[in-house]
Amino acid sequence: MSAKPLREEMPEVARFIDALRDAFGRDSVDPSLSRGLGGEPLFFAAEAGRRIGTALADAGAGQAWHAVCVHDRYYCQGCDGSCVGTEQRCAR
Repeated sequence: MSAKPLREEMPEVARFIDALRDAFGRDSVDPSLSRGLGGEPLFFAAEAGRRIGTALADAGAGQAWHAVCVHDRYYCQGCDGSCVGTEQRCAR
C-alpha cells in the first residue's frame, strides 16, 4: 500500500495543493488543509468521486469554486492571495 494513497486517487487535487505550496509556502497552506480535514470549512476537495475536507454548509451549486478553472492562472510578485474572490485584478 502506498504511503500517500490520496495522491494516487486525487492527482489533480494533489497537483493543485503542490502549486499552492510552491506559491505561498507550506507554512501558509498546510494549517488550512489540516483544519479543513479536522472539520472546519477551510479546505474541501472532490475528484473522481472522492471527497476530503469540509465543505461550506451554505455553498449552493452556483457558489462552488472549481479548481479546474485555475490551470492557466498566475500569481503576482509578492501576492498573498488576499485579492482572491474580490474585484481586484492582478497588476501584471
